[in-house]
Amino acid sequence: MDKGIGLPATIPGTDGETVIRWAEAADRGPFSTLGIIDRLCYPNQEALMALAAAAAVTRRVKIMPTVLVAPLREPVLLAKQVATLDVLSGGRVVLGLGVGARPDDFVATGQDFRSRGRRLETMLGTMRRLWRGEPVGEQAGPVGPGPVQPGGPRVFLGGFAPAVLERAARIADGIIINPGGYPYAKEMAETVRRRWQELGRPGQPSFKAAFYYALGGPEAQERGAGYLRDYYAFLGPNVDVVVRGMLATPEAVRGVLGPLEEAGYDEVFFWPTVPDLAQVERLTEALG
Repeated sequence: MDKGIGLPATIPGTDGETVIRWAEAADRGPFSTLGIIDRLCYPNQEALMALAAAAAVTRRVKIMPTVLVAPLREPVLLAKQVATLDVLSGGRVVLGLGVGARPDDFVATGQDFRSRGRRLETMLGTMRRLWRGEPVGEQAGPVGPGPVQPGGPRVFLGGFAPAVLERAARIADGIIINPGGYPYAKEMAETVRRRWQELGRPGQPSFKAAFYYALGGPEAQERGAGYLRDYYAFLGPNVDVVVRGMLATPEAVRGVLGPLEEAGYDEVFFWPTVPDLAQVERLTEALG
């Protein structure tokens, strides 16, 4: 099973040097992919720009937003940005997309919150046409550069709602579930796999999962919990569910791997909650 690691660029106060050194350390380590979560109305770094910086200082790991809130963005520009990232990384991009859950992000961009699922589907169709070299329309030509990966990168949809699973089986390469979906991981994989087969799609879907972590004892755990309570404050009392799901010991890190592999998942991401470079080393040691 592959193991991915998130960049700390979502944690407020993380400086650019830390993001760069984190990416370099991940590239030297046992990790398959560098991920990043996305949000607009929060003091985090913009996801695609942070990944571009990471791509410039790495040579091996894949580059993946886990996930990008696509409906906040304009699809033609996003297609160009993703294709550019694929060129800069030498074809290492995997694209994770989600519909988002925070109305304030949509208010800030003037996008409709209720139709975000339909908008994501339309956007993905547009981006794939552009990645194939087709024109935008009758009055606008093709938008380059062409991605290194023919037809564009593989696409995974984030979430665990029934609509997400149905959409992933129809138009994506698989799903990536966040910590809230972990108890139902096997059931969700079976749902997507069954629908995939009903649609007659070739091959098999791929499944990824993600967890927050903070290693290093009570101090790290307290800092990690503080970040999660701030980031997920919009959940109200339910934020405790997110905090309880944070992996705080090497045993907890290793403990999630077996059940997910048995359920058919091929990659697990570990999202940091503490922006200290020692967290990369501790996670490496925990994974053995």
